[in-house]
Amino acid sequence: MTGRHLHLNLFIYPDGHHEAAWRHPDSETDRILDISYYQELAQRAEAAKFDAVFFADGPSLAENIQYAARFRLEPITVMTAIVAATERIGVIGTASTTYTEPYNLARQFAALDHLSKGRAGWNIVTTGAANAALNFGLDAHPLHRDRYERAEEYVDVITKLWDSWEDDAVVADRESGIFADPDKIHRVDHVGKHFRVAGPLNAPRSPQGRPVYVQAGSSEDGRSFAARWAEAIFTAHQTLGSAQEFYADIKRRAQAQGRDPRGLKVLPGISPFIGSTAKEAEDLQQEFNDLTQPEYSLAQLNRLTGVDLSAYDLDGPFPREVIDTDEERSEGSRFQLVLDIVDRENPTLRQLCHRLAGARGHRVVTGTPDQVADTIQEWAESGAADGFNVMPPWLPGGIEVFIEEVVPILRRRGLFRMEYTGTTLRDHLGLERPASQYAPTQQKETA
Repeated sequence: MTGRHLHLNLFIYPDGHHEAAWRHPDSETDRILDISYYQELAQRAEAAKFDAVFFADGPSLAENIQYAARFRLEPITVMTAIVAATERIGVIGTASTTYTEPYNLARQFAALDHLSKGRAGWNIVTTGAANAALNFGLDAHPLHRDRYERAEEYVDVITKLWDSWEDDAVVADRESGIFADPDKIHRVDHVGKHFRVAGPLNAPRSPQGRPVYVQAGSSEDGRSFAARWAEAIFTAHQTLGSAQEFYADIKRRAQAQGRDPRGLKVLPGISPFIGSTAKEAEDLQQEFNDLTQPEYSLAQLNRLTGVDLSAYDLDGPFPREVIDTDEERSEGSRFQLVLDIVDRENPTLRQLCHRLAGARGHRVVTGTPDQVADTIQEWAESGAADGFNVMPPWLPGGIEVFIEEVVPILRRRGLFRMEYTGTTLRDHLGLERPASQYAPTQQKETA
């Protein structure tokens, strides 16, 4: 990535990404329902010139809430409060195409993009939690392929809605009394298998044209979807080789869709344990792993593998033979990641639990600031990443040490910006502002 800067997002999980973070004395568990906590985290990331802060979400209560702080605050509400307390940093939030409607979501994200002056991004998910169906009057969670079929139509509809006002539709001419040109506001009249939406949206086109499209699935369906729609991809990889394969494949697929591959940023997750020495960093990670609770860790593995492993010896080998790789489950990217760890490393059940405790399958890097920076640089310069989703093991200290110790090294190496050069999230990511599909052809060509 010679001559290009890395992109860095702060992925905010309530106490941090390690499953036992809430138990650590340096976490601020008492503040995770305090909006100032999230505003301060975003302000720290903005001062360090991060591209964005990111919020995951899901429309159901996470299993085993007894053992971990895994509730969800609705992200658009949180992001709106954050943009009021910041000026430049982007805000990216998750919303499901399976359990929301395009028109409502189009309004919410358009408002966020307007109020933030162009800093909004939408992380598009189809929702993996089967128990979410029961919250929406459904007897069963739709199949993986059916969720992606709906997602394709959903994004097509929401794109039409965000494009339904041309950029110059608002005239606001006081002398003539004309506020808007109705010829530049378009019905979308979408009729499909899943949606019937007349449109237009009831708000003008937002500063970025559309919020940035972000996607986080790495299954076969997820890759195809991302190649068509995504402008940034959050992905999980344990090895450089796996990350390189994904990076090359997704860029190739985007090009096959007629897109410029540079318009799709690949951002793996990285969760750093940082110490002044490698031993200090390893001891810090072990300190967190010692706080894990087997009941929670095994429940997480059950969710990922579909097998109850609670009867097996924690210090015995992982029982690979009991895993059923049926078609539906094997399509999930995180399921395959777990199997890859087992096949590559042959861990005990406890070791596997500890591997996943740090960041749910994302890459955990343990070492000195220089060693963490070395890993980031290697992945960036080896065709594995355009940047990273930084997933601190605990908050706020985990991001503070990364900003104070690692970011200056990346800057000295010419890998990360010193200052923002634009005002919108698209500016930060180096993405073009898309023209409305309803604009005249000449306007599109010059956009």
